[in-house]
Amino acid sequence: MEINVSSEFGTLEGVILHSPGAEVENMTPENAQRALYSDILNLSIAKKEYQQVIGVLSKVAQTFEVRDLLTQTLSTPSVKEELIRDLCAAEKQYQLVDELLELSPEALSKALIEGLPLKRNNLTTFLSEDRYSLHPLFNFYFTRDASISINNKVLIGKMANKVRDREAIIMEAIFNHSGTFTTSTINPYIAQDNKHISIEGGDVLIAREDVLIIGNGCRTTSQGIDFILSRILQRSDKSRFHIIVQELPHTPESFIHLDMVFTLLDFNKCMVYEPIILDNNKYQTVHITVDNNKVNIRAVDNILTALHSLGMDLEPIICGGTKDRWIQEREQWHSGANFFALGPGKVMGYARNVYTLEEMNKHGFEIIKAKDVITNHIDLNAHHKYVVAIDGSELPRGGGGARCMTMPVRRKKINW
Repeated sequence: MEINVSSEFGTLEGVILHSPGAEVENMTPENAQRALYSDILNLSIAKKEYQQVIGVLSKVAQTFEVRDLLTQTLSTPSVKEELIRDLCAAEKQYQLVDELLELSPEALSKALIEGLPLKRNNLTTFLSEDRYSLHPLFNFYFTRDASISINNKVLIGKMANKVRDREAIIMEAIFNHSGTFTTSTINPYIAQDNKHISIEGGDVLIAREDVLIIGNGCRTTSQGIDFILSRILQRSDKSRFHIIVQELPHTPESFIHLDMVFTLLDFNKCMVYEPIILDNNKYQTVHITVDNNKVNIRAVDNILTALHSLGMDLEPIICGGTKDRWIQEREQWHSGANFFALGPGKVMGYARNVYTLEEMNKHGFEIIKAKDVITNHIDLNAHHKYVVAIDGSELPRGGGGARCMTMPVRRKKINW
């Protein structure tokens, strides 16, 4: 499959997913904070809810599982060895190289995702409070963050927290060596001064093939955005390009990424968390224009104003509805602004955010239950504009929604 994602809502053709597994259950209250969680999940319920995500997406696009892609990548011995050495170097676990090399591709894929138990074969390991020599990837079901499809290339995430670095290394190996995708990768680690660079996919939205919207907060730094800008300046194509930057609060944790307060739904509609995106506040919106390698940077009122100047007129739909600020806060906390588009005006999100869904219904979105799609009681092709509501009691407690759990690799181009 050739990578091509030039918008947030072009008809979906391919998407990478990761079904939550034993790695989620390997979390305890003691290590939850280190794993970037505020609570621990009930895996059996989370898996049932995630099956709705898979069930709906498999009706409309080709789906790829990270575990399968990783196993396929590891089937080439030279790639397997290179990946093991890179991971062990990144996590300073050089003593594990020989042990990992002995594992089959399937067993190694499992260990890299679910964790490698610590062998207590000397005094240091016997006394260690750690359970794992390679910690489980608790956050990997949020496939959005570790790699980002931008037009025909893939930007590898440089994660803000080292606990997630392995995700990015794995995704780069998959795109470069699985044989499944045709693309080239861009890795911020190559930057000479990458110490302050962090970029995560939840902060990067592709509004149009020449327009990125990027959040600047606790997960994506200004230096990370400058790295993206530097890559745009290196293009052989000198046509005009735009980056709209939205500053984000660093607390609370529900504001970790831009897509927790702003997502695109259609040609002319977007979901917004009003206090951050539309109200007067201290968080700046900046419009960067690159034209024939000349950079112009200016402050603008908000994202919608900037997009309007580029010929994109968006009607905002308010997360949590318009009546009660407390309801807005409650629904934003559980990813009420975090929607994933299956096509123009065709999106999916959590059913629990009832006031947000009611507001969408007022704006012409039909509310469809995920179960009805999966059981073929409803054919999505027969509906023009809708939101598929997926159950979400456990999954949102991990800190993300439908967009967070999906990494699109191909969408049809929008006919602007």
